[in-house]
Amino acid sequence: MDIATPLRASGERFALILTHPFQTIRRRIDAWIFTRIKRVPGPVQVNRRRVYILPTRYGYGYALLLLAMLLGAMNYSNSMAFALTFLLAGLGLVALHHTHANLVNIEVRGLRAPPVFAGGSARFSLELANPARGGRYALAAAWSDRDAPASLVDLPPQGVATLTLSLPAARRGWLPAPRFSVFTEFPLGLFHAWTWVELDLDCLVYPRPAPAGGPPPAAQGGSGARPGSRSGDEEFAGLRAYQRGDAPRSIHWKSVPKSITPQVKQFAETLERELWLDWNALPEHWDVERRLSQLTRWVLDAETAGRHYGLRLPGWQRTPARGELHRHECLKALALFGKTS
Repeated sequence: MDIATPLRASGERFALILTHPFQTIRRRIDAWIFTRIKRVPGPVQVNRRRVYILPTRYGYGYALLLLAMLLGAMNYSNSMAFALTFLLAGLGLVALHHTHANLVNIEVRGLRAPPVFAGGSARFSLELANPARGGRYALAAAWSDRDAPASLVDLPPQGVATLTLSLPAARRGWLPAPRFSVFTEFPLGLFHAWTWVELDLDCLVYPRPAPAGGPPPAAQGGSGARPGSRSGDEEFAGLRAYQRGDAPRSIHWKSVPKSITPQVKQFAETLERELWLDWNALPEHWDVERRLSQLTRWVLDAETAGRHYGLRLPGWQRTPARGELHRHECLKALALFGKTS
């Protein structure tokens, strides 16, 4: 290793301390906090020991202004200047108390994250609950509270509110939610109070669907419509002459006055062969991800077309069916294919 590398890194850290001293202090505080946070299912109650507070840049400016006013009052021995300085200092202390109390004792719980496709954004919903009789205002959450919050929420007395955090979903499988912060700067923006929470939340990421293309190749079991039809109760197929033994409810009574022979309604239902989406039906030179992407596309197309379809993967099989639950089970199997956990 080049000896200049650690020296350059040390120089960059020293420059960061000189140019951004407050950010450096904040990072050290967060690093200490992270050693004490455990991943829990929730809900998490934010007690006083979990809330940390520091002045914002406006708070530091406010403190420098008060210092300048105090020096001016001392220099001129002006009692009104002293009174104004102490009044503003007291206002700052009251703001400190209210900022801290605005976050204490709220409850944070995670809601189920809906599945997404790879390349999209996972949306983790958080529910904030306020057990107190007073309202809480201007609360926000972010993966890093140095990021600009997407929105602020107010908690009514003994009420709840929901915040949503987005996270890029680059790969298929389970996407665990990272640690996030809940913070506030209410009421004056002079202080920043925050807490870190790590909930046991996961979002299922389906494989990215392949571009729309042709129908799936015929696999064992067939994939088309069987010619012909059989008697059934799904689709009206026309009228025929009455035969002995036909049920009275099947007679087309409106045609009786116009015809000597009563007419009977007949129905037919189309028979479809089972559509099997088979891993082995894909070209052998395709890699795993391309196969999963194509099978994902065929699952979506079959569901949209209202077809009964089954899925065959190495070591896993789902019998033909259709519906939201069947679609989810097939896509889940594709998302977790080859994953150890």
